[in-house]
Order: sequence, then C-alpha cells, then structure tokens
Amino acid sequence: MPVTINCDMGESYGLYQMGDDAGIMPYIDLANVACGFHASDPSVMHATVRLAKEHGVRVGAHPSLPDLQGFGRREMQMEPAELRDSVIYQVGALKAFLDAEGMPLHHIKPHGALYGMAAKSAAVAHALCDAVAVFDVPVLGMAYTTHESVFAERGVTLVPEFYADLDYDAGGNVIATREHEAVDPEAAAQRVQRALREQLVTTVEGKSIPVRVESICVHSDTPDAVAIARRVHAVARAVVQG
Repeated sequence: MPVTINCDMGESYGLYQMGDDAGIMPYIDLANVACGFHASDPSVMHATVRLAKEHGVRVGAHPSLPDLQGFGRREMQMEPAELRDSVIYQVGALKAFLDAEGMPLHHIKPHGALYGMAAKSAAVAHALCDAVAVFDVPVLGMAYTTHESVFAERGVTLVPEFYADLDYDAGGNVIATREHEAVDPEAAAQRVQRALREQLVTTVEGKSIPVRVESICVHSDTPDAVAIARRVHAVARAVVQG
C-alpha cells in the first residue's frame, strides 16, 4: 500500500499497561514507539521493537516533552537548544534498541503537545529540525502547517498524516484531549475513506477542509483501538487498490 497506517504505541510503563500493541500490529505499517518522556520505559521500548520486528512493521521514534505525569499532552516552554537535545536523547535511546535488533530507524513523529507546538511555532519546528538532522529520517506531521513550511526550508522530509480517531477543528488542528474518547470504528473508517478519495475531512463545526494523506494514524490508547485499526486497514486497502 502506498499509503501507510501508523500507530503510537509502546506506551506502557512498568506495571501499568496501555493499549493492545500485539493486537494492533497486524493492521499497521509503522510503529511510533514512545521514548520514555511521556510513557514507556527501557524494557517496554525493547519489547515493542521486538514485536514490530516479528510483524515486519517499521519503527520510528515518538519523542515528547518531558511530561510523564501529563502523558506529554501539556505544553511546556523550553529553550530551542534544550528541546533539540531532549529529542536527540529520546531518539538515540530508541535507536540503540533498534540497533540491538538489527533494525533501522525509519522515521520520527513528535508526540502530543510537542507535535501541536511544532505545527504552530517556527521556533519549535526549527528545534525539531536540528534534532532530526542527527538521524536524517523523515518526520510524520500535518500538511498546511508551520512545521511543513519550516521542514521544507530545512530540507526535512514531511510525511503528511491523517488522524482516523481524532476530530479536526476549522483551523485544521487535531483536537487532542488528555484521554482519547471512544470512537466508532465504522465512523473512523468512513472518515479515512473520504480523506483518501476526496482529500477532505469534516470539522467539528461542520466545515470541509483539505487534508493530504500519506499515512493514517490510529492510537493504541483509544477505546476499541484494535477494531478501529482493523476497519481502517480494510478500508484503506480497498480504496488504494481501487
């Protein structure tokens, strides 16, 4: 499939379990593995890399602001150099586990508040570019945003993604809450179908806005995530194959 399906995963921590990574793996192409700053720990990171390897799923780093208690969904003010080094630190940790399993780092996808801040702030987007330059891989992000223009200026490849299980507002922003609300798998599949066929999504205000889709994101912590991933996978495959 030329359009991939990606999932934020590896977000368990110690004895606390988050999401059904094993159940979702058969329906995705890319795993965005948490790097310890919003979720995960060394053992979870390594186990998630191994699970992806078993399923032939490519792995990217999912770095966050240093906000373990808030699951990386609260904005923080950091100096650009501090933010750059924080991302390098997290991606480097995941890359070590990939090296241990003989796998390449495929991409980077910022998590939560960091993702949203980069989409709006040129300073944050440039700090991300400084970190990405160390690893020279594509970055998953949103089209028609500040980070798309900054990435283009800096020569960083952006893979435009579409969210199957999150709503959009009229400004083209995804609406991320502290905890993901339940989503009907069929509604998610229909949203993906329209995005692929028409390059449009309906916002919470009822307005249609343009989207570009090279990868479709599902979240492992959304209720009924496996059913969502299964339906999205089936619909995306049907649309792409005609």
